[in-house]
Parts: sequence; C-alpha cells; structure tokens
Amino acid sequence: MLSINWKGYRFAAWMGQTLLGIAVLATAIQGKWHDAIALALFLIVSFVFVVKDDKLPTLFDFLFVLAALLNAGGWVWGWFYAPGPYDELVHGFTMFAITLALSFFVYGPMLPIFRQHTLLYLVTITSFGIAIGALWEIAEWLAGKILATDVIGSVDDTVTDMIMDTLGSGLAAIISLWVLRKWIDSKRKE
Repeated sequence: MLSINWKGYRFAAWMGQTLLGIAVLATAIQGKWHDAIALALFLIVSFVFVVKDDKLPTLFDFLFVLAALLNAGGWVWGWFYAPGPYDELVHGFTMFAITLALSFFVYGPMLPIFRQHTLLYLVTITSFGIAIGALWEIAEWLAGKILATDVIGSVDDTVTDMIMDTLGSGLAAIISLWVLRKWIDSKRKE
C-alpha cells in the first residue's frame, strides 16, 4: 500500500503544474485572455500547495493539483456545460481536495483536543468545507457578473453544487481524521 507521503505523488503534482502551465500558454496564444487568467489563477493556487511540501502529505498536493486541472478543463474548455455529471463530480472532488488540505493546515494542531471528540471534529471539518463551498458559489456568481458570462445556470445548479460540496466535505472530514492520526503517530516515531 502506498504511503500518504509517497514521492510519486509529488512528481505527479509537478507534472500537473506543468500541464496547467502549458494550458495557460496555449490559451493565451489563442487570445482567450479571460480563460488564460482563470487558468493562471488555478496554476498559482495549486503551486502554493505544492511548494508547502513539508506542511502537507504529498497525496494532498496531488489531489489539489488534480482538482485544479479538472476545474481548469471545465472552465476553459466548457466541460462544465457538456452533457453529463462533470460539473457535479468536479464540485464534489474539488471541495474534497480543498477541505482535506485546509483542514490539515487549520485543525491539525488541535487534533489532541479533537481526539476525545471525534464527532465534533467530523462536524467541524464538514462545516468548514460547506462554508468554503458557499464562498465558491459566491465567487462563481461574481465571475458571472464581472465577466458577463453564464457561470451559474440556475438555482437548481447551485443547490446541486452545494449538495456535492457537502458530500465532498464530509468525505474529507473522515479521511482527514484518519490521516491526521496516522501523520501524528508517524511524527512521534521520528
């Protein structure tokens, strides 16, 4: 079984960064400046996660870069609007990756307190992810207003996105608890 800190995840994350960089250049060459800027933002945010190599398990870096790639594809090439569940699956996966990584940063130092309160930890992390999902929906709405594009299709789309964000956040809470316990145990052995 692969470790959560397997070096191959780091390599895959850097390859994802390279693909995002190539996508930024290709989109800029095509003159699609709004799309190039959106891709560049995905590149920058995912880069920050990758360079924090000692703060997160390498698996988290890879998952975050993969979420950035999936969002970039949906945003720039219109995969969010194609038939099928791409938008919903990406929302769930993105919130899973973001919540997992940020919960590790934010709540990792508090794990000894939460050790006696597992349900509280799970509810806290899930709520944290749901809040991030709500902010994401506001950002989508603002992008639609500022860029004068149809980012949000309907209220049903927003509610479905929030449901997927909640599912992704709940899964992240469960995995976060498991990984934090393993991470702390491995740090004690060092």
